[in-house]
Amino acid sequence: MSYHVHESAIVDEGAQIGANTRIWHFVHVCGGAHIGEGCSLGQNVFVGNKVIIGNNVKVQNNVSVYDNVYLEDDVFCGPSMVFTNVYNPRSFIERKTEYRDTIVKRGATLGANSTVVCGVTIGEYSLVGAGAVINKDVKPFALMVGVPAKQIGWISKYGEQLELPIEGNGTAICEHTGEQYQLENGFVSIK
Repeated sequence: MSYHVHESAIVDEGAQIGANTRIWHFVHVCGGAHIGEGCSLGQNVFVGNKVIIGNNVKVQNNVSVYDNVYLEDDVFCGPSMVFTNVYNPRSFIERKTEYRDTIVKRGATLGANSTVVCGVTIGEYSLVGAGAVINKDVKPFALMVGVPAKQIGWISKYGEQLELPIEGNGTAICEHTGEQYQLENGFVSIK
């Protein structure tokens, strides 16, 4: 075994876990889960059966990654953030066939105590602020805050706010990396 599992954690038979992944106290990983290399699952994390987690993903304490949630490489899930997988749950109605896919693209950050309502795609390298509620798709490099979340700006791959308008056109340079970003037709990309 080339990954670490704390003695209090439960990893069901069949779960696929990549090399150098660390699974900490009181974690439960279901048998159908696929977890990449170099990940960290903090205390009290739950990972469902129909979940794919890429490489180098950090899932902080008290996060439940339910069925139909897909996390690409380098995603950060802040402490106690929440995923859902049923849009309109009722205790007395079985809705396991109605799970909606949630996709978190490469490098995105989900802040502490944020909530992601199922059925959305969160763009690569976007950043969701602490406590925000995401109920619609998020553009790549978007900076989102509030309830429900609204875009207040753009964020670099490094994690610094870019001096770009929300709409229109423009260019900005990340002070830390020197990478140049271009806003065009409502989307930001690295030039």
